[in-house]
Amino acid sequence: MSITSAKSGATGISLALENNFMEPIASTLVGAGGVNQITFNDIPQTYKHLQIRIIGRDNRSGVSVNTSSLNINGEKGTNYSYHAVYGSGTSALATGLASNTFGVNHQSTAGSATASAFAATVIDILDYSNTSKNKTIRSLSGYDDNSTGRIALWSSLWMSTNPVTSITFAPVVDASYQQYSRFSLYGIKG
Repeated sequence: MSITSAKSGATGISLALENNFMEPIASTLVGAGGVNQITFNDIPQTYKHLQIRIIGRDNRSGVSVNTSSLNINGEKGTNYSYHAVYGSGTSALATGLASNTFGVNHQSTAGSATASAFAATVIDILDYSNTSKNKTIRSLSGYDDNSTGRIALWSSLWMSTNPVTSITFAPVVDASYQQYSRFSLYGIKG
């Protein structure tokens, strides 16, 4: 079966490059000793959307999961808002906050989680280079800790029409991302 372009009528495997193809932009793997934040700088403005994929764990003690913040272009003013829905299989929780100094967007397993358990997250930043609208961020995150776990759906808003040129992630509660955590940034052609 061949793929046919709705735009040009052409067929072939190269159409994946034409229709919503994702290209890797940058990736980082946390080494021994950990890091307290991850930043992607100099993000090219040549894509329609951005996607970040995270496999994360941090060292916050006393809990099995920790949330992380997202700041765009180094901005930490009160022009972020977010809401989230969490589910653990036995309970559900919804939360949100306006006029915040960061957008909450993913979770990492933490110090009390099983040593080999990492959370997985996919984040989309829509129309990141559009200078006519504020930026919308959506995220799906989850983890399994050998019989316990959680899934979360977040959406955040950065109330700025500036293009996204850098993204910084950091645990909300003082902690460090641990070895083998990976953050990968992709551009979606759209």
